[in-house]
Amino acid sequence: MTTVLQLGNRTIAAEQVMPLLSSYQMLPQLLRESIIDQAIAPIECTPEEIAFAYEKFYQQNQLISETQRQTWLERYCMNQPYLEELLIVRLLKIEKFKLATWGHKLESYFLKRKGALDQVVYSLILTKDKEMAQELYFRIQEREQTFAELAYEYSQGPEAESGGIIGPIELGNIHPNLAQLLSVSQPGQLWPPRPLGECLLIVRLEKLIPAQLNESMRQRLLRELFEAWLQEHLSHF
Repeated sequence: MTTVLQLGNRTIAAEQVMPLLSSYQMLPQLLRESIIDQAIAPIECTPEEIAFAYEKFYQQNQLISETQRQTWLERYCMNQPYLEELLIVRLLKIEKFKLATWGHKLESYFLKRKGALDQVVYSLILTKDKEMAQELYFRIQEREQTFAELAYEYSQGPEAESGGIIGPIELGNIHPNLAQLLSVSQPGQLWPPRPLGECLLIVRLEKLIPAQLNESMRQRLLRELFEAWLQEHLSHF
């Protein structure tokens, strides 16, 4: 039996590694990282890029002093070369791979996804009582009571606690039927009661917040495209 790993008092032989990884459900992660390593192998990083990545890593982890950095390395059982080669440089290569592969596609991908990325703030009342839904709708329409007052008193969902107000929330995170209704609404537009599952809803769009292709959105979309690419490769195993 050839020892390949010593964990405390436990000796793990080569032939035990794969069964252990499988039993601990770590094989998918190992396969994932292996696919990434193969993809980023040709990527080169300049000393300036590595130095900048170091500083960014230290700032994000609030490792300002050398003492803090050494303590962090000891806590995670790392040394400086390991941190550089297997963490910082690897992460830098991954980011460069994402940008090289999908950077030129971001604008078209953003336009394709924009309908789901736009955010809305809306007011909602849910009730299972059809007559009550009509009555509440007319009260709001005639301004007899405010939407918030009626939501506090009559809405049967968690939105009652906020006076019916929900959001900002991306349209892609809303029930498709409701998202479709909100996407064609104008701010302030009140809709008559509509069925949604077992309930009737009264909804009014308060605010539309269009998605913008800023830096944070670019990073998010790159992550999405990278994950989709990775899942496609994993599906072949």
